[in-house]
Amino acid sequence: MPIQKIGVLGAGQMGAGIAQVAALAGFEVVMRDVEDRFLLKGLSAIDQGLAKAVEKGKATDDARRAARGRIRPTTRLDEAAHCDLIIEAIPEDAALKKQVFAELDKKAAGHVIFASNTSSISITELAAATSRPDRFIGLHFFNPVPVMKLVEVVRGLHTSDATLKACLELCERLGKTPVEVHDFPGFVSNRILMPMVNEAVFALQDGVATKEAIDAVMKLGMNHPMGPLELADFIGLDTCLQIMEVLYHGFRDPKYRPAPLLRKMVSAGLLGRKSGRGFYEYK
Repeated sequence: MPIQKIGVLGAGQMGAGIAQVAALAGFEVVMRDVEDRFLLKGLSAIDQGLAKAVEKGKATDDARRAARGRIRPTTRLDEAAHCDLIIEAIPEDAALKKQVFAELDKKAAGHVIFASNTSSISITELAAATSRPDRFIGLHFFNPVPVMKLVEVVRGLHTSDATLKACLELCERLGKTPVEVHDFPGFVSNRILMPMVNEAVFALQDGVATKEAIDAVMKLGMNHPMGPLELADFIGLDTCLQIMEVLYHGFRDPKYRPAPLLRKMVSAGLLGRKSGRGFYEYK
């Protein structure tokens, strides 16, 4: 069955971005979150994103209005269950994700494909909470979703060829570049990126250089658009720590141990941009 209607679980930064891109590509979208205030915040972000697309000439005003009209917000999981593909973009908590997918599995028709936007949690593990591991896949979008072209398409142990094919084709319809990867801790992106960020925190902790110097070396010497500590603030230090924990416990290799300074900052509530302060301060 072709994918025509997409459900998005979560109206946060990633969920709202996925909903915006899907609606602009012509899909009907049901965006679900647990409270109206989260939905309102997500819709506000979508309105800003669509306006920016018009401003940059990437969409017409008619396309903006049409896309906005395709997005239906709801707090009811039942409404999201009646879509052809459901993309989960809730917090990076394996237990919470499995709980939501198990509940959704009881409500959704048998043909419906489940996808997780997780950046590191095992797709096979999440799929085991449902009765459809063959129709379960990882679709790891990158932030900001409307700008970043890459989607890591993560195949779990039981993901079928048909599910993979449908999701690869979907990504292309969304204007994205899908890259197929297999289900290992951190996939490809965070298995490489997060140890670099973590090592930058170790370098700061050990007094190798200031945060500004560490970021400058990577920006000017390695041509990175953003230094690793600045990037950690952008991602969220709590998310960085969570991903490092997944890598550490997934591989049982001490090279993935999270830096003590990273743990300390998360414990202190210094999470980066979203809290107003991380390695840097934000107004």
